[in-house]
Amino acid sequence: MSSTTPLDTAASPAPVRFDTKIAVLLRADLEPWQRLNVTAFLVSGLGATLPEVVGEPYEDADQVAYLPMFRQPVLVFQGEKETLKAAHERALSRALPRAVFTADLFATGNDRDNRAAVRAVPTAELDLVGLSVYGPRNAVDKVLKGARMHP
Repeated sequence: MSSTTPLDTAASPAPVRFDTKIAVLLRADLEPWQRLNVTAFLVSGLGATLPEVVGEPYEDADQVAYLPMFRQPVLVFQGEKETLKAAHERALSRALPRAVFTADLFATGNDRDNRAAVRAVPTAELDLVGLSVYGPRNAVDKVLKGARMHP
């Protein structure tokens, strides 16, 4: 009789299916470093504002503690400038929790200047390079219409 390990998929429970979705939509023309930076910034506000998206702290076998992380995957999508604009409008119309990253933020170096750069531009004129959104799966799917999964 063979024993199972925690990583043995045959012994693992069925995958969890979440009724919510965390998604990031990036403009397709970003450089790789920009994609990573924008994604990190966009999701950072979710955990601070929506505690239900954060799981329990981690601990390894030696009882070294680690910070908690999101309790569900973050799905990353990409699209053209028009796709981001439409997704932003749909997220606003559905009043879903969201964060934006504009092209202007690549030229700033701190939170105060980031907020000032966004505040200086009317909603319809934001030069969006990234958007994160959280909410019921079907609502987030509708917001992301026209986007494709990031490769």
